[in-house]
Amino acid sequence: MELKDRIRLIMEREKVPPRVFAETIGVQQSTLSHILNDRNKPSLEVVMKVHQTYNYVNLEWLLYGKGEMVAISNDQGSTNSNGDYQPSLFDENPLNSPQRTIATENRKEMPLENIEIIPKEIVKQEIRYIEKPTRKITEIRIFFDDNTYETFRPEK
Repeated sequence: MELKDRIRLIMEREKVPPRVFAETIGVQQSTLSHILNDRNKPSLEVVMKVHQTYNYVNLEWLLYGKGEMVAISNDQGSTNSNGDYQPSLFDENPLNSPQRTIATENRKEMPLENIEIIPKEIVKQEIRYIEKPTRKITEIRIFFDDNTYETFRPEK
């Protein structure tokens, strides 16, 4: 079974069409179409987007077809295919627990002192309309498609 087939199985499990699946994992619909039609192989970025969106999917199964589709996990860590315990990054670790608390007085917001309110200057705007002298038509030219033209001048 190829990687594209495993992606298709995830889509079937989620009961979503390719368009929705592509939108959900954050890739172009054409990218997914090319993968499913065996035109392109999925990049690592696409595989990781699938795994991050559907985090129940076993990454080793998705990449290599080994193991089960659904990853087995618990609250305290996960077990890989070798049976070795891998602690979660978010497990509570007594070695790294905070040993002192930050004094609350350092966390209080203090108002600024000596605040001066400076009034802003009022800006007055003046609009001037400048009268332009009246203009008169002196000539009108009409151009024709045979490259000729006629000139008209008003009578005085």
